[in-house]
Amino acid sequence: VHPNVSQGCQGGCATCSDYNGCLSCKPRLFFVLERIGMKQIGVCLSSCPSGYYGTRYPDINKCAKCKADCDTCFTKNFCTKCKSGFYLYSGKCLEKCPDGLEANNHTMECTSIVHCEASEWSPWSPCTKKGKTCGFKRGNEVRVREIVQHPSAKGNPCPATSESRKCIVQRKRCQKEGKGKKNREEKRKKPNKDESKETRQESKGRAARRQNREQRENNSKTQPKKRKAPNKEQDLAPVDTAH
Repeated sequence: VHPNVSQGCQGGCATCSDYNGCLSCKPRLFFVLERIGMKQIGVCLSSCPSGYYGTRYPDINKCAKCKADCDTCFTKNFCTKCKSGFYLYSGKCLEKCPDGLEANNHTMECTSIVHCEASEWSPWSPCTKKGKTCGFKRGNEVRVREIVQHPSAKGNPCPATSESRKCIVQRKRCQKEGKGKKNREEKRKKPNKDESKETRQESKGRAARRQNREQRENNSKTQPKKRKAPNKEQDLAPVDTAH
């Protein structure tokens, strides 16, 4: 063994030197060179750091640098995250997205353009004027729809969600509050508070006379009839004996 190579290495190194650090790694670890000032030191890691991708060989596993515009990558030609100012599209980092796509500043990716979508119109509302449905001949009716898909930055904007048009109806009178049929019936059932005391007394007098009359009729039905007394003058009349 070379005198500069040590066998008692630490930190996952299989072989190492005092000057260059790790020269080889233990199985399944990745070898990567880290720059410290003007010096490069070999280290052994379980996974490659950001900006590197790993390749496995029979004798050694190495970490290689991604492209300059790529922050993380799967292979040298397939980026998974771009550096600031670039947009990811199909594994590549682009300064400008292709035609038909738009840049998403939140994910830093090129995405498809999404246009606005609206639902079908609702049926027309009843004809109204100033919030009422009676007392007029010409009014307005409206219909509405909902937005089911909002557009992306370059997508077509959403259309109007409501429409209004003039309408003509057969004019009918509005029922005033307190004078409807129901209110009139309830008013009839309530006693008249303005009724005079004299009228109430007459009503009580008629009821009392009717009660007395009915009581006399009942008494006459229950008492026995008196026999009519004979006429004494007729009994004392002379008898005609001329015959």
